[in-house]
Amino acid sequence: MCGTEPAGSRAATPVPLLFVIADTGGGHRNAAQAVGQALDQAYPGRFAPVLCDPLGGPGSARLLRWVTRMYGPAIRLAPWLWGAAYHACDSRPAMRLLRRTLLMLADRPTADAVAAHRPAAIVSFHPLTGMAAVAARDQWAPAAPVGIIITDLATVHAAWRCADADLVIGPPGRTSSAGRRRGPAGGRQVPAGLPVTRDFWGGALPPHDRAILRRSLGLGEDRFLILLTGGGEGSGGIARRAAAILRQFADVDVVAVCGRNVRLKRGLDRLAARSAGRLTVTGFTRNMADWLRCSDLVVTKAGPGTIAEATCCGTPLLLTSHLPGQEKGNTEFVADAGAGHHVPGVRRLVAEIGRLRNDPAAVDAMRAASAGLGRPAAAARIAELIAGLAEAGAGAPGPRLPPEPRGCEPVEAGLQRHPPGSASYRSGTRPAPARPDPGESGTVAARVAEPAPAEPGGWHSAAAVKVAMCHRMLPGRRIWWFVVAAAPVVLMVHTPFRRGPRSWGSLASMDSAAVTAAQPHPRQ
Repeated sequence: MCGTEPAGSRAATPVPLLFVIADTGGGHRNAAQAVGQALDQAYPGRFAPVLCDPLGGPGSARLLRWVTRMYGPAIRLAPWLWGAAYHACDSRPAMRLLRRTLLMLADRPTADAVAAHRPAAIVSFHPLTGMAAVAARDQWAPAAPVGIIITDLATVHAAWRCADADLVIGPPGRTSSAGRRRGPAGGRQVPAGLPVTRDFWGGALPPHDRAILRRSLGLGEDRFLILLTGGGEGSGGIARRAAAILRQFADVDVVAVCGRNVRLKRGLDRLAARSAGRLTVTGFTRNMADWLRCSDLVVTKAGPGTIAEATCCGTPLLLTSHLPGQEKGNTEFVADAGAGHHVPGVRRLVAEIGRLRNDPAAVDAMRAASAGLGRPAAAARIAELIAGLAEAGAGAPGPRLPPEPRGCEPVEAGLQRHPPGSASYRSGTRPAPARPDPGESGTVAARVAEPAPAEPGGWHSAAAVKVAMCHRMLPGRRIWWFVVAAAPVVLMVHTPFRRGPRSWGSLASMDSAAVTAAQPHPRQ
């Protein structure tokens, strides 16, 4: 089974929830943790969310883990390659093809997680995990509703629209194009904004409190402070921009957040040693909200998570670049609101910093616009919606599931892993959910699973198990043509990275991220 971990506090009999994520960048995990924190605050001990990463976590397919690990190098070294892949898959036919090939590998770990925890609701926080969540729901928990939290800001990929979800929650003005009205709950689409963790719920700070916060972080109170960040992967040319700012301005301090880019951090550490204390370098940081609140400007790429967090802290933004695809439109979104400016080159960045450094009124106006754009209450709103979804699913009758398989291995905080081939995964035929008539009550409780032939005790017959195993093996054969066709591209892209140093840092640590409860705060 994929690595799972508790995402909120537990009570004696909490209602289980399954949050399906993928660690491509940091925003998807952060969004899930934000909703878990909001649920714990609004409903203490009532829900027990569990995180599952079927794409890159332990127990996921090796091919999916490799693809997930290539995300960081691709967006840093060849963003055009990522953009080509994004646009090639941005259609329903392309997503159906991808679903029947590569993404089928995500079904098994997701189904194992559903079988193990039997959640009252399943919530997907990644565009490529929604269809696996629906498939696992249909197989193991037809009564459980599926929700999708869109973590994009201005551009919505077709993958968000392909899952048969009961609830779609996204940024304001974008949910209508991201979901379809279908399913027992009417396939509701609700605008709420991007959820941020509890550190960002407090909003912006007044100047006096900002000065106190700077002192606590060891920074000068009266110096102009610029925060450089490039998301969880540390992309966006942070090193050359930091060097240019330090070279051009003698009275400006810089803080650089490198994320998981270890090579970038090593280079900036060398630069910081020669900067006379004007450059502060950090990798993963737990106090990103403090750095944002005490900064005069944040220089970053147009990642949706960073924009959401910066606006919740009321920090003006200078956007240097955006990824082709999901970050297109984020720059215009920020600039149109007056919360920031687009400065694509180093020269334009330096010129804009020089102008704003000498114009405090302009910085204050951008700070006010940024605070007006933020939605710190989005996590609480989403938690309320998920709680209603879970209550409907918890009250619905579900199918009789087999008992917990033997040979389970403890993972974290009493959770269990179901090894491949265990009876938990092999048992029985796939239950088919029955959709209610339009005239009937449109509640999630209307799903009823077809009873599968079973022996006393809930175990399916040996013949049924063999049929189910053969049925599962057939779709797996379809991926071989995809593997063969993609092999030349894989070798061409992967070989240059193997020759040189691992410029993207310790990506092997991503496997353990799905089973580590105390994950540092990655940036998106």
